[in-house]
Amino acid sequence: MSETELGIDPRTTIDLLQDLVRIPSPYFEEAEISEFVYEWLDERGLDPEYHHVSEPQITGYEGDNVVARLEGSDPEAPTLLLNAHVDTVKLVEAWEEDPCSGRIEDGKLYGQGACDMKGGLAAVMVAFEALAESDLSGDVLLTAVVDEEGPYGLGADALIRDGYTDDCDAAIVTEPGPVLAQSDVENPALILGARGRYLYDVEVTGRAAHGSQPGKGVNAVVDAGRVAEALSEMAVDSHPDLGDGSVCPLLLEGGSQTLSVPESARLMVDRHVVPGETKAVVREQAESVVADLNLASDVEIGFREAPAEDIYYGPYVTSEDHSLVRSLADATNGVTGVDPDVAYFSSVGDFNYFGDRAGLPTVIVGPDGENIHSAGEFVYTDEVVEVARIVAGAARTYLG
Repeated sequence: MSETELGIDPRTTIDLLQDLVRIPSPYFEEAEISEFVYEWLDERGLDPEYHHVSEPQITGYEGDNVVARLEGSDPEAPTLLLNAHVDTVKLVEAWEEDPCSGRIEDGKLYGQGACDMKGGLAAVMVAFEALAESDLSGDVLLTAVVDEEGPYGLGADALIRDGYTDDCDAAIVTEPGPVLAQSDVENPALILGARGRYLYDVEVTGRAAHGSQPGKGVNAVVDAGRVAEALSEMAVDSHPDLGDGSVCPLLLEGGSQTLSVPESARLMVDRHVVPGETKAVVREQAESVVADLNLASDVEIGFREAPAEDIYYGPYVTSEDHSLVRSLADATNGVTGVDPDVAYFSSVGDFNYFGDRAGLPTVIVGPDGENIHSAGEFVYTDEVVEVARIVAGAARTYLG
């Protein structure tokens, strides 16, 4: 598989990446970068469309995904979803340079979101352009989505809710994989699954009293601390590929500065899960742990408010025997000269929506780097080009 056949030019790819990194795009502030992606595709005759995303109830968010489709010659052939998100975390103040510089040094391109995941976005865009020049039997659906880094993944959620994934047969998401894998791997790597996640929202209600006589009250803050400790030590399930689930208290708030025993407190607890740990199961597990504490406070176990009941990150695993995985493995060997490692993601993202909610065999293959979500974030430029070539080569094989 030669570079000429793949149609991926390194300079063009990295120039595109620099342009993307130089556009600030924290989640909920993606209008400029969505427009850039749209115009880049439109200038190349790739017929992009805006897909509007609206969430008025909790966030008041309005934004636009960008989607484009290549139609294959055989309606019976599979359809492949290529996905990347356009947003980043909020700009980190600790940067000692422009966080959107796109500076290149020693094969590393720096900037907020360079690795997570504008490197993957650039790779999937140039791969899509190269595939437009190919004679494909199946379709390719490119989706550049908003709000992956935000609280609900509204861009990917809207794709599923509005039926864009209904005719898809498999998905490639170009997130950085090895940096957040469950095991110690390096690129080239295929990430074939991810744990899921729920967020407990726990309300603790005690009884107020004068702070000088705490024995007359029930201190909700103290009991919330006991709940946090107990939940952090609770037994969780394990999976042969995804590893163990995990529990991590994130927030405890309650009380006041007045001289009163706190009568209420709130606790937010992260719960990463493996297959079998459903919403009902993890609620029952938490309620059992709290019951064993025999607290004087009342404790109500709930979950984070969400725009809809089905907005959650479910765990998933894609079989190593799936034809897309085999196509990606062959393409990886053809591009890099070595077989890829196989690993599994430790946290959650849009890939959970595709792999679990949409039921698509989903593979993460993306360029790696360091310092994601923090100052000094960078992506390896050679890996951006390699991923573009891998995606293009695998898509040609998978789609026929």
